[in-house]
Amino acid sequence: MADYKKVEVTLTKSFIGSTDAQVNTLRGLGLRRVGKSRVHVVTPQIKGMLDKVAHLVSIKDA
Repeated sequence: MADYKKVEVTLTKSFIGSTDAQVNTLRGLGLRRVGKSRVHVVTPQIKGMLDKVAHLVSIKDA
């Protein structure tokens, strides 16, 4: 099995005032509260989601 790159995504800013699409993207990433983190395998879909909400999250290698 191949080694997949993983990233830890942390919600750093509130999504109050964000568009519905951005809120749905954050929910899809599993981020509900500021300060909470999730680990995701980097796929094209996840990368696109992270690009869409990059101003609201911090991303580091896991």
